[in-house]
Amino acid sequence: MDALTAFGLFAVSAMLVCYAFEHRSRWFVLGFAAACGLGSAYGFLQGAWPFGVVEAIWSVVALRRWWSAR
Repeated sequence: MDALTAFGLFAVSAMLVCYAFEHRSRWFVLGFAAACGLGSAYGFLQGAWPFGVVEAIWSVVALRRWWSAR
């Protein structure tokens, strides 16, 4: 496993964990947004720009949900 694949695995795993615990705290929503940002970076770095764009959009959606939960 190369470093880029490990980074992608970390990003997607963090997304899964934060999504599973979103109902417990709004900070998990923020963590999900950050993990989506990492997933977006991974998508662009590996050359899968559609994945990168979709994850960037998910990051913005999650940030808006976190902001609204205040």
